[in-house]
Amino acid sequence: MEWKSVREIEAAAVASGEIDLAIAGYLAEAVRGDVAALFDLGVAYSTGSNGVECDLVEAHKWFNLAASRGHEDAAFCRSDVSDEMTAREIAEAQRRARRWLAEERHAA
Repeated sequence: MEWKSVREIEAAAVASGEIDLAIAGYLAEAVRGDVAALFDLGVAYSTGSNGVECDLVEAHKWFNLAASRGHEDAAFCRSDVSDEMTAREIAEAQRRARRWLAEERHAA
């Protein structure tokens, strides 16, 4: 099976209609480094809004990325979702965040 980057997978999901336009916009802005978009993705995944299902691992990932760039509310939200997650889920969220950062650096 061919390896695909996170961005390729997300682009395919947008193209297929699996992700709505609000999420697509947040993803596009997140790729450009918009901290508010990172936070908005965390909110969407933590609440199951904008056409995505509630996914605390994804929510933690986006809140973690936003918090790492200084978004104060993101740090609080990351802590809140962490309270509902197992250690294994938190570790997976952190792996996903590191992967996003690595791909971001690679793209630059």
